[in-house]
Amino acid sequence: MPTFGTTILSFIPGWSAEGGRFAIEKTAEYGFDMLEIILPSSLDFDSKLAKKQLDNNGIAGRCTLNLPADCHLPLYPEKATSLIKKALDKVAEMDGDFLGGVLHSAIAQFSGQPCSINEREIVHQVFKEVASYAAERDITIAPEPINRYESYVFTAAHEVLIMIYGVGAENIGLHLDTFHMNIEERNFYDPIIQAGSKLKHLHITESDRGMLGEGNVHWDDLFRGLAEINYQGPLVLENFSSEIKELVGPTSLWRPSKYSSEGLAKGSLAFMRKMVEKWY
Repeated sequence: MPTFGTTILSFIPGWSAEGGRFAIEKTAEYGFDMLEIILPSSLDFDSKLAKKQLDNNGIAGRCTLNLPADCHLPLYPEKATSLIKKALDKVAEMDGDFLGGVLHSAIAQFSGQPCSINEREIVHQVFKEVASYAAERDITIAPEPINRYESYVFTAAHEVLIMIYGVGAENIGLHLDTFHMNIEERNFYDPIIQAGSKLKHLHITESDRGMLGEGNVHWDDLFRGLAEINYQGPLVLENFSSEIKELVGPTSLWRPSKYSSEGLAKGSLAFMRKMVEKWY
């Protein structure tokens, strides 16, 4: 069976020592199995303390990283490589085995053109190098394609899969997100089937980033696909409440949320459990 997780964004706008402790405790209190820790680009993150807090609360932890503007991979491959390697070191310090996130580009950085052949070659070369570095630490690395309004590098599952098979590293996987899939994929079933065992991490998000089941994501198609490939990884809630004021601007929450952050998290977890019971 898949495990049930959420990101720190259910509780806090970004990682801090005190905020992280709060997020870990709330993740356990609400009944989730794991917490996705979005690493700050500064990598100001005490991995050993986080690991201890996770263990003390009986939950697992996984890390993701979103590249900042000055590490936009096609333009700054050396800086991006260095940052990803440092993030992998943090994962290793907390005995982790996974790093996902927007590792292929900085969010909202554009060239005004489609990703060029040269840019793709740069991306492939960087992933070949960081995958080798990750393999030495028994870590799987999984880039997340995001929608066309946030990136031009990887926007759909098949683009990441082409890179994975082109590089040929066994420890590169795919991190999908239903919010971005709702924009970029023709349906929710085929990308899951195409990914198969390469799918390592899945953000579960409604089309409006609100309560699961109240938007237009085709949840039955998604979970039917997950059951067919026997996906056993985490289902990670990533929706947002305007109750967390610092998230309003970064996530474009221009209308007040219908739910509190607690209500959104608990209701969405119940929905995920229901869908797993239905299809697995």
